[in-house]
Amino acid sequence: MGVLAATGFEPLHWWPVALVAMGLFASLLARTTTVGRAAWLGWLFGLGHFTFGNNWIATAFTHQAQMPAVLGWAAVPLLAVYLAVYPAIAALGARAIAGPGRPRMLPLAFAGCWIVAELLRAGVFTGYSWNPFAMVLLGPWDRPGLAVLSPWMGTYALSGLAVLLSAVAVESVLGRKALPAAGVALLVIAGMLLPARPAPDGTLPVTVVQPNLPQARLGDPRFFEDNYLQLASLSPAARPGARPGTTRLLLWPESGLADYLRPGYPQRFYDSTTALGDPDFARRRIGRTIGTGSLLLTGAVDLEVQGGRAVGAYNSVTALDAAGTIRGSYTKAHLVPYGEYLPMREVLEPLGLSRLVPGAIDFLSGPGPQTLTLGPHGRAGVQICYEIVFSGEVADRHDRPDFIFNPSNDGWFGAFGPPQHLAQARMRAIEEGLPVLRATTTGISAVIDARGVVRHHLATGVAGRIDTVVPGALPPTIFAQTGNMLAFAWALLFLGLALVAVKRARP
Repeated sequence: MGVLAATGFEPLHWWPVALVAMGLFASLLARTTTVGRAAWLGWLFGLGHFTFGNNWIATAFTHQAQMPAVLGWAAVPLLAVYLAVYPAIAALGARAIAGPGRPRMLPLAFAGCWIVAELLRAGVFTGYSWNPFAMVLLGPWDRPGLAVLSPWMGTYALSGLAVLLSAVAVESVLGRKALPAAGVALLVIAGMLLPARPAPDGTLPVTVVQPNLPQARLGDPRFFEDNYLQLASLSPAARPGARPGTTRLLLWPESGLADYLRPGYPQRFYDSTTALGDPDFARRRIGRTIGTGSLLLTGAVDLEVQGGRAVGAYNSVTALDAAGTIRGSYTKAHLVPYGEYLPMREVLEPLGLSRLVPGAIDFLSGPGPQTLTLGPHGRAGVQICYEIVFSGEVADRHDRPDFIFNPSNDGWFGAFGPPQHLAQARMRAIEEGLPVLRATTTGISAVIDARGVVRHHLATGVAGRIDTVVPGALPPTIFAQTGNMLAFAWALLFLGLALVAVKRARP
């Protein structure tokens, strides 16, 4: 059932199968004899669910030369062993609240406990919130589906609603109550077919570049110059009908640019890049490439240097104007453990596990969501790669941006990872009421409006550019103002209603 519930995620998006599987699991849970048995079944459900849903992680090991590729197929179920703890928590809590032999009492309790479990999964040990169950309710690219409710609920509460609808529908079928089952089915189908309401149009011209750089070329100094020339060839300012010097925002992905752009490092670091050992030259060259009136947001790496030695790095986005002047920067805050840094390095490095992390130093985290004020080029929120999947953590609530820029390198992630990543970016757009602009090295790059509609995209494995305007933002949603406190409030509501129902059902 856990595996079938994961087929509701992209790229399969078999959402009816996923909802039925979740409902069948809830029904099985309601008939367990003990809370221990419920927790065990929840863990087994999670083991299948996360092993299938995270299968793309195995592909990442084929790009890590220091680790055998076959280890990826062990890493996926090993990660699922841990992640399955959260469905186990939800199952245990729901069964404890509902009590034995009361299948009608379980759906509300399970929905509330599932929300709490997803909130925990998003925060414990730095968090891993990839593929919350709400993603099965996201519609196709031209409409939001039942994710249209996320501005009033948040993603994790929407997951709880998906669990509730699934459990009620299946339990009604098993109890031979056709009317409630048909009502839920019609509600879900109508919601998934609901057309998108119009989103505001914008006026700021934007060019999104997807260079389609193979993963093996990104870290190989022999290709640094070719990689830059590929980015540059897709970035000329002139567009059909555009006047020279027209204001334009240009977006480059994560990992495509090798040059260190900031001055002040020891010379040997600059000599390792394509900028002829000169960061000023690198910035001026980029300025000439983008042209007058343009401003570039590009993925870059900054260094933390102490005593002439690099002790850490920052995965950053740097804003550069046509003069090559740095106009602002953002540093990634939500880093990937074992991908961008090695936890407990003092203990794990002697065991050889440093080979999991490319390079000899760790990335360091930034302060969190912030808005870059770029004058006529708008106000940009930035979320680098995997950061975009963390609901409630993508925008500065006290300094709301006009749009979110999500540069990424999805070349690691096989066939399943990129469409799942795009889907989660769409969910952030809907719940925040902000457009999201994605520039990736190999795809899927996209322009997503504030209703979650993909207006333009570049498919995986294609080199190209998108020329359009940045869609407009909606007024701040309830979720944008309250964050995950809103999802927690929904969890309390579901749990409160479950407790009331259980109390009234007692003889």
